[in-house]
Amino acid sequence: MTTQTLKSNLFFWLHLFVTALAWVAPFLFSWQWSLPVYAAVMVQFAVFGQCLVNKEHNLSEEEHTTFYSHLFEKMGFRPNRRRLKFYVRNVYYPVMATVAVVWQEILDMRPLLF
Repeated sequence: MTTQTLKSNLFFWLHLFVTALAWVAPFLFSWQWSLPVYAAVMVQFAVFGQCLVNKEHNLSEEEHTTFYSHLFEKMGFRPNRRRLKFYVRNVYYPVMATVAVVWQEILDMRPLLF
């Protein structure tokens, strides 16, 4: 295995871990921590027009490829890439931020970690 392949694989697994963490963050971490992280990801999309980790494991922005579309395609699904990209870049993070605030402040559920 080449050094580039190892680096690409490392970033893939790191990206998968961070993506999974984003899904459970409202339940593990205080919304005061989660909201700035979700906002930073959205700023990354707005400023750079892409996820910076994607390029580290050789995912290009061509044809609306996202990490999610890559994962779904590896599992045999063929999502509409354009629609999925719109959802991930514009809807997902505000929804997760809202879930964090509602879960913790309105439903008064404390985060499991901090």
